[in-house]
Amino acid sequence: MIALKAIRTAAIVAMAAVCLALGAGTAVPAALGLEHYVIVGGSMDGTIDRGSVVFERPVPTTALRVGDVITYTPPSGPDSSHLVTHRIFTIGRARGGERLFRTKGDANAAPDPWRFTLDQPRQPRVVGHVPYVGYALAALEIRWVRMLAIGLPALAIAISVLAGLVREAREERSIEAELDAEGYLS
Repeated sequence: MIALKAIRTAAIVAMAAVCLALGAGTAVPAALGLEHYVIVGGSMDGTIDRGSVVFERPVPTTALRVGDVITYTPPSGPDSSHLVTHRIFTIGRARGGERLFRTKGDANAAPDPWRFTLDQPRQPRVVGHVPYVGYALAALEIRWVRMLAIGLPALAIAISVLAGLVREAREERSIEAELDAEGYLS
């Protein structure tokens, strides 16, 4: 009985810790003004591996330097439908005088084929990353995984509460039976 209670307590503490960590992992960066993205490709492997979560702070585009890692939408081509996180490889000047960027994934042999300008006054720049956490976040976007992640702990808590109620009822009946047997309830 004691072992079962210890297992139940450990499971509840573990679930609470996971929920607290996920909540803190979402709330703290947002409170610090950071954006986050899950890395789904391998072009930055070795530096920022697939499945990592990168945290970024928007900075003025004029503050960007060669070597900074940024997340942006490529200007055209097959990759223009999703965000890319790559390192700034070169910064030049376009004919109109605006800054012209070229990027490269650290794991790629050659720079990206496109050059682009940044139209907004601020651009997210990577300030840190956490490896592999993105797999958990990406999995939570799948409905049945989300339902399991919410449903199983809720079910475990419900079973724990019901088991406690049943145990209390049995103990109460046992005490009543003892008192009745000794003549105290007559």
